[in-house]
Formats: sequence, C-alpha cells, structure tokens
Amino acid sequence: MKLKFGLVGCGRIAKRHSELLGLDQIKNATLVAVCDIIKEKAQKIGKQFDVPFYDDMDQMMQNTDIDVVVVLTETGLHAKNVINLAKYGKHILVEKPMALTLDDADKMIMSCDKNNCKLFVIKQNRFNVPVVKLREALEADRFGKLVLGTVRVRWSRNQDYYDQADWRGTWAMDGGVLTNQASHHVDLLEWMMGDVESVFAKSTTALVDIEAEDTAIVTLKFKNGALGIIEATTAVRPKDLEGSISILGETGTVEIGGFAVNQMLHWNFNNKQPGDDEVMEKYSVNPPNVYGFGHQAYYEHVVDSIINGKKQLVDGLVGRKSLELISAIYESIETGREVFLRFKPTKCKLGQISE
Repeated sequence: MKLKFGLVGCGRIAKRHSELLGLDQIKNATLVAVCDIIKEKAQKIGKQFDVPFYDDMDQMMQNTDIDVVVVLTETGLHAKNVINLAKYGKHILVEKPMALTLDDADKMIMSCDKNNCKLFVIKQNRFNVPVVKLREALEADRFGKLVLGTVRVRWSRNQDYYDQADWRGTWAMDGGVLTNQASHHVDLLEWMMGDVESVFAKSTTALVDIEAEDTAIVTLKFKNGALGIIEATTAVRPKDLEGSISILGETGTVEIGGFAVNQMLHWNFNNKQPGDDEVMEKYSVNPPNVYGFGHQAYYEHVVDSIINGKKQLVDGLVGRKSLELISAIYESIETGREVFLRFKPTKCKLGQISE
C-alpha cells in the first residue's frame, strides 16, 4: 500500500516536504497534488514533481485521490484549513504550532475526531538521532531525580526574513520566536522533563520591526519539582548559533547541541552501560539545513501509524499541550506574573488581531 499525499501551502517549508514525498524518499508514500492560493507557488512545485497543482484546496480534494493532506499554510490559518479539510475524512498533518489559540486547537481535534481522521502535529525534532537516544535514557530512568532542563534557540532571522510575508511576526497570524522557531524546543523540554506546574517569562523585540518578540527568557517549575529554562532568540548576528537541550539529573547529564539539536555534546552517567563509549560518535549527525533530518523519520512514523496502526507520537492532544505552555508563557509576559497551568488565557496576544 502506498499512501498518496497532497500539500496545502507552498511556502518556505514546502520545499522540504515536497522533496521527501516527490523524490520517493519515504517508503510507501508519494506526492500526488499541491495547492496554494498563490497559483504560481503551487505551479512551481507541481511542475517540479510532475503532479497536479491547484489554488483551491476543496478543488484539490475533490479532484484527487488523496489519503493524507499536509497543511503548510501560515500558522494563523492552520485551524481554519484543518477544520475545512477534516470533512473529507482524510488523515491530516499540520505544521507546528498546530494553532495560535487553545480554542482553535480544540476545534481542530474535535473536527478530526468527528470525521474519523487522524491529526498529526509535525514535531520532527523528536526523531533526531541524539534526541531519540536521550529519550531512551530517560525512559530507562538513567537520570534518577530530574534537576534542571534547559533549551536554547540562538538563531538569526533578520528584517528581510520577516519582510518576505506580511503575516510574519504578527500576533494574529504568526507570533514570535517562542511560537515559531522555538516551538519544537519547548515541546522537547516538556516531553523530557514532564508536565509543567508554572512559568515566569520576559521578552523583548530587540533587532527587528515586528509585533511579536524576537527574544525571550522563561523559567519553569515542573510538577516533579525540577526547574527549567528556555532561552529563545532570533537576534543572533550574523548567523545561526545553536539549537540545544540539556537534561541534568542526580545520576546523569546529557547535552545535545549543534544548530538543530543534532550533535551529542555530553553523555555522562554514574552507572556506565555497554555502548556508552560509542554514543558521542554514533549519535551525532550533520543536517543539511536548520530543519534537520527529522522530517524523514517523522514521515516514516506517520506512514507506519496509518498503515500498521502504530501509536501516534504527536497527535492533536500532544500538540495542544505545548501550545498551552506557550500560551501560558505569553500570559506571564503580558501580566508580569508567574502563571500556573492549567489556565485560561486573558492577556495572551497570540492569535489576536492587534488594534
């Protein structure tokens, strides 16, 4: 069985998705159609991979035998697009973050449940080789009591990047570094360290002219008593510096660095196990770009889940969890207070049209 994929949204990230599917890099998956409201964008990718292209997603769904549709539109349209596509009963992948408001996330989950289609939220960094190894160590309880978890996103996005599209950096359609570039790392931190009890955060817009933040720092307290730090910025100059995670526990320490959470930097445990000496060399990869290699492994997981019924790693509920955390961080930034999860946003600007 070969799953047929269609893409909705042919912007920057679509290049990676279309190459994986269109060049048959994913077993049992193929690209059969692409769509963008700007027809020239769809045409470019459609002609490159010799598949039909559309400027209307409903037309694409009605005219093409698609098994899975991938939503790659701007973040502020994710909810509207997914809810509309769910009526066709096809499985749906949506880029991170799944939505900008918790209400929208809930509506997306309900729409997919109602139409019996699986909803996958794309979190490809969970499949990075060193990240998988770190998760194995956590599940084997090699850290003992968790003490501190830290993620750092030190990337470079200048004004030219934000000027490529008028929705970038806006509250209504995009958000800032926390929502966009760092959302993968926020997800990784929560996945590794467990449920968050509270957050306290500050942010600034340092070097670019956008509504949202380009730099933020967050302190977290986890329900297990551990603490956490998120450092996120797109104000590094002149080029990307790192995307990293470090986990510290009473019986071990692991740090993964590189510019895309791709390089094992430290792997140290009190009780040595067979294979530990090979980890530093074996579990580091040099990805071709900031997206890393994770997309390929992610698609393989999606195919396995649909064809063989394997449990989804990041479904709608898991995707909602990191969105709730990001919303709480923005709430703290706006109120200047510590915010406890679960909560209902009142001051969070994300997904709101600025006055």
